[in-house]
Formats: sequence, C-alpha cells, structure tokens
Amino acid sequence: MKRICLLTAAAIAAVSVLVPASASAAVIELGATTTPLVAPICPKGVSASNCTIILTEVTALETIRDNIVYPTTVKRAGRIVAFTLGLSRLDPNRTTARQDIHFLDQTYGGTTRAAIAVLKPVGSKANRRWTVVAESPAYHLQPYLGQVVQFPLETTLPVTPGEVVALTVPTWAPVLSIQVSSTRFAYRQSRNANCTNPPATSQAQVTPGQNAQYLCNYPGTRVEYSATEVTNPATVSPIHAKRRK
Repeated sequence: MKRICLLTAAAIAAVSVLVPASASAAVIELGATTTPLVAPICPKGVSASNCTIILTEVTALETIRDNIVYPTTVKRAGRIVAFTLGLSRLDPNRTTARQDIHFLDQTYGGTTRAAIAVLKPVGSKANRRWTVVAESPAYHLQPYLGQVVQFPLETTLPVTPGEVVALTVPTWAPVLSIQVSSTRFAYRQSRNANCTNPPATSQAQVTPGQNAQYLCNYPGTRVEYSATEVTNPATVSPIHAKRRK
C-alpha cells in the first residue's frame, strides 16, 4: 500500500510539472478609487439655479480622482465590458423631477443618454487633444435616475495601454457631484472656449476618429462614472521538446 501511494504521488507531481500555469484574465474597474460612485445631490444651501450637477452635450474626462491622475487610464490590454454611472434623481418631489426632465429634454436635444468613449492622446500633453478610438452606443438613463447603475455592453470595446475611458453625453445626464475638494477631484470637457457656460451646440465626441481639445477644466467637480475592463490573458511561451536525431 505504501509503495502504491508513493507511486501515485510521484505521478501527480509529474503531471503538475507538465500542465502549464493558469493564464487568467483580470477584471479591473477603471476609475474606481477610495471614493465610491454615488448618485449626485445638490449640496445643502445651494439653490436649484446653482445646482450644476447636469452634464450637457460634451465628452467628459476625469483628470483627478482622489489625487489619482487620469484614473481611467488603461494599464493592460483588454476589453471594456461595462460601465457604471451614478445618476441623480434630480428632485425628491416626483412632480418637480418630471418638470425638470421635460425642461432638460427640450433644452438639450432629447432624453437623457450617455455612452463611453475610448480616447488616445494626440500630440503634446500641453495640447490636451484626444481622439476617439472606440465608442459604445448611447444608453437611455431616465429609468435609472436616483441610482448607481451598471450597463453591460452588448459589443465590448478593445483597449490598449495609455488609452483612457471618457463619458460621452450627447444630450444631458445628471452625473456631476459638485463642491468637492478642488485638489482631489477635477475633470475636463471636450471643448476649448466659453467654459463657464453650457455649450451652445453639441461638443460631444460621438464618432471614432473625431478629435477635440479638452481645455475646459473643472476642479472641485467629480464625474460619477467608471468602466469595467477584462484584461487579455497573459501569454505563456510553449515548451518545445528537443528534436531527436
């Protein structure tokens, strides 16, 4: 019996040497930091007219989150499989919220929608120009207002190291947390002028190959989004046996 057990143990050890190590993919939440995503609300003491929690007709790129620079930067090649948004309910009163939604729909070209865009830098860093390399379809957001919600992508988006994930809003989306730390949080919009007012026409990057300068900077504001990446599995070099002569 002892001899059989020893032989079995030896066989298992030999098989374990021949079987290659697992080369698993990793799941990474791009943009996730110590501050969790939340559904934005108006801070206490801020009037409705000054409650600028609505992002309109632009692509937004978070540049600082919890002191992490460009937190949605891709470090390993893979595919974006989902994205998550924190969406304000606008107003606790349902009648007022419906009135707000109607006004925003009429003012900003349609119902609340958002997509994610994969961007790569163009030219020097000082130029702050980014071009779209991939973009998801725009998702309708109204049924999910007041929640933190994840949207799985029907078609995943390939990403490579150095690219970043941004949030595109072709109409409007209540995704901004305001009056947060100006040293720990900031984002930029895909436009280069009149930064203190909403864009007069849509500046959203919606087409692969489209590029824009991100010169409008907003410290003290947090964009409530992140993106889920599944990285490509690591390759393992095959072991080639020596040829017999």
